Amino acid sequence: MKLLSKTYYQYRKIWKTIKLYFILSGPGLIVMVADNDAGGITTYAATGAKFGYHLIWFLLLLIPVAYYVQEMTVRLGAVTKRGHAEAIFDAFGSFWGWFSLLDLILVNWLTLITEFIGMTAALHIFGVPPYITIILVCLLMGIMVLKGRYWTWEKIALLFCALNLVYIPAAFMVHPSIPAILQEGLIPHFPGGFNSTLFFFLMANIGTTIAPWMLFFQQSAVVDKGMKEKDIPWGKFDTLVGAILTIIVAIFIVIVVGATLKGVEIESAAQAFSALRLYNQHLGTMLAIGLFNAGLLGAICISLASSWAFGEVFGWAHSLNSKIKEASWFYTNYFITLISAGLIVLIPKAPLVLITLFVQVVAVTLLPAAIVFLLLLLNDKKIMGEYKNTLWQNMIGTTIVLVIVTLSTLYGISILFPTLFN
Repeated sequence: MKLLSKTYYQYRKIWKTIKLYFILSGPGLIVMVADNDAGGITTYAATGAKFGYHLIWFLLLLIPVAYYVQEMTVRLGAVTKRGHAEAIFDAFGSFWGWFSLLDLILVNWLTLITEFIGMTAALHIFGVPPYITIILVCLLMGIMVLKGRYWTWEKIALLFCALNLVYIPAAFMVHPSIPAILQEGLIPHFPGGFNSTLFFFLMANIGTTIAPWMLFFQQSAVVDKGMKEKDIPWGKFDTLVGAILTIIVAIFIVIVVGATLKGVEIESAAQAFSALRLYNQHLGTMLAIGLFNAGLLGAICISLASSWAFGEVFGWAHSLNSKIKEASWFYTNYFITLISAGLIVLIPKAPLVLITLFVQVVAVTLLPAAIVFLLLLLNDKKIMGEYKNTLWQNMIGTTIVLVIVTLSTLYGISILFPTLFN
């Protein structure tokens, strides 16, 4: 009887812990999984087609990179109770505040375009015209923000996060060679040597794993959710789970395409998944649905990141818990950003594939500035108190910035002098 009672209380303790996690989870998991958006899926598919399994080791390195960057926003949001844009304005003044905000708005808008590109291309596989896709997406996203509250929006977003895992079973359907994955994918090397193509793909993969909008989104989400200092450990764990899931999904996409389409020139994920429908109709259909879901999840988060930032800077009401009359400018900005990005996709003969890959590289080029601001804020004892960065966290953050700047520089040099690295 005593053993039964002990087991029961252990079970209750474990179940209570799980329930607490589900209550406090959300921002970290959503922001990380949403980063596997339409542009990200295209980048991973193109990586698999170009290099096969050879860059899997590089993707694995991005797990701690993504985690250490994003967990700083958890601490900053929970301690300051301010979004990232507002924190930068307060700490560094209007010049750097406007620099960061305009940087964010430009990259977010361009990235939102890539989400619509992915969604329209995914449903075009099933014969749905692009304008129908854009109308349906805008209506769905409008309902999500106008009819609910932050908690409602978050739970719906978490459902889309779960659908993002469709790429995992898809990889098993192509029966990849496990020895080849282990031998080619886990040993660090640079396939084809140093050249502009390799630098471009490395930068694109970093840019789709860590993006400036993620910093602004997660910190604002932490504030809107009402997380406190005592919730920081849960927020960090939530972010770690999200980082691991993000890279796992990315690796499985690389495996799917690398096992079936290696050496094929892939311009977009939609093209790859259309080709895979010929290989296996059910597989291609699953992946196309996954691409639409990825674009939708990315659009949900990116459009909110911009609206939150604008609201913080201009002093507007900027919470999903506010009704449309209470936060009219917040919702107006949300819909203007959303609709204008969707309309760009309808421009005849627009270079949509080029835009998608270009945005990933632009994002990673602008990322160092965003991380530097984040590091400076996290080292301000007056702002952060006991939650300020440790020496180890500063070393990791600085190393990330230096690596990104180095890759960007090498990429630029390789473009100017194409034969230098060959």
